Amino acid sequence: MTNRSGENLRYTACLSTQVGCAMNCQFCYTGRMGLLANLTTAQIVEQVVEARRYLAEQSVPIRIANIVFMGMGEPLHNYDSVMATIEILATGLELSRNKIIVSTVGLVPEMRKFIAAGTAKLAVSLHATTDEVRDWIVPTNRRYPLDQLLGALRESFPYDKRKGDDFVVIEYVLLAGVNDTLEDAQRLLALTSDIYCLVNLIVFNPHEGTPFRRSADESVRAFRGVFLTAGRPCTVRTSKGDDEMAACGQLGDVNLSARPAPMLKPPDALAARLVGTGAGTVATPLVMAGETGSGCCGGN
Repeated sequence: MTNRSGENLRYTACLSTQVGCAMNCQFCYTGRMGLLANLTTAQIVEQVVEARRYLAEQSVPIRIANIVFMGMGEPLHNYDSVMATIEILATGLELSRNKIIVSTVGLVPEMRKFIAAGTAKLAVSLHATTDEVRDWIVPTNRRYPLDQLLGALRESFPYDKRKGDDFVVIEYVLLAGVNDTLEDAQRLLALTSDIYCLVNLIVFNPHEGTPFRRSADESVRAFRGVFLTAGRPCTVRTSKGDDEMAACGQLGDVNLSARPAPMLKPPDALAARLVGTGAGTVATPLVMAGETGSGCCGGN
């Protein structure tokens, strides 16, 4: 990756914090595994050390400057290990805290605690603009609905009081016929109007057995255009590794799980609208022979 001027080439390391994930986001391959284990602080730090070692062995003169906790697992569900890792990365490996981003699906109490600690930047995996849709595709919303989640962000990142790079990243995966309409874009714009944030759109990376489909390129452009027209920052994440089941949302191996997480029924009103897109039906069987994947990122 380069900076905004096209200079200062550097790598970003995407770290996993768990084996599998308990959040069961419906579009995420990692979520289908369920939670198998928490990684220790040493295991998380070792991912960065090993990546540095590999680059050195390959005589690559490009440094790892950015860290994103966006691999397998929900980082704030393994809070203590993640916080200890950040301290080691910032003090031991001398990485800038402003270049470390921790992504959460929205565990509000842990998120508030993380924000108060001020140890790194925050990203929130939102992915929907109504509780009805988010209850389905991000089941954590049933415990911490949008009003609680966004309310916490409004308190911590007020639009009129924050400035510079002191923003929260709002992550939003675009799913065809589910959350990618212009109405969704306009609702997201309104919901975040008083939050100092950068909206990062994610193109869905498919995997075997998923009922979801990626949005068309024109839908992605139109969705982003709503924000650009309003003068709000909005980026589209570049997919990397999707040819090897190693891109965002593809990491994992469902065959490691004795009881894969269930696929949930969509809301009736949405299911009717999804007829013909392939996203309104649950693919069967849920566990298909030979389903494996490796890489990053996972459920966020």
